[in-house]
Amino acid sequence: MTACVPSDLLAIYLNDHLAGSTGGLELARRALGANRGTSFEAPLERLATEIAEDREALLDVMDRLGARRDHVKQWAGWLAEKAGRLKPNGRLLGYSPLSRVLELEVLALGIEGKRMLWRALGEVAAGDPRLDGVDLAALVRRAEGQRRLVERQRAVAAAMALSPDG
Repeated sequence: MTACVPSDLLAIYLNDHLAGSTGGLELARRALGANRGTSFEAPLERLATEIAEDREALLDVMDRLGARRDHVKQWAGWLAEKAGRLKPNGRLLGYSPLSRVLELEVLALGIEGKRMLWRALGEVAAGDPRLDGVDLAALVRRAEGQRRLVERQRAVAAAMALSPDG
C-alpha cells in the first residue's frame, strides 16, 4: 500500500510518539545517572544512547512527512517523566531497588510502543518516497533488541529488589 495517510492523523500519531520518546529519553538518562557504578550502568548507557538515536530518527521521519512538532505534547512527555519521580518507592528520599524495577518496566512499555510505531509506519507508508532511506525494519529490530536488553536487566533488578535474599 502506498502512503496516502491522512496527514492530520499521522501528525497526531507521530507527535504522541514524540511525547513518549521525550519522556522515555528523560527516564533512561535518569536511570543511568542513578545506576552509575553498578552492573546496570553499561546496559543503561547503551539504552539511553539508542533511545536518543531513535528519537532523532522519529524527528527525521516527521520532517520527511511534513508533520509539525507539537511542543505542548513534547513538554507533556517531559513533565510526565518528572511527575513519575513522585511515586512512593519504599524510601522517603532517594533511589531504591524498587525504583530501578519500575523504571525498567516503564522503559519496556515505551520500547514496545516504539516498536509498534516503526511497524505501523512500515505497514502504512510502504512505498512512500518521502521515507526512502529510512530503514524501518532496522528500527524494529533495534527496538526488539532493546526490549530483550531491558528484560534481562529487569529480571536481575526484580530479583535484587523483591526476593527475600535481595
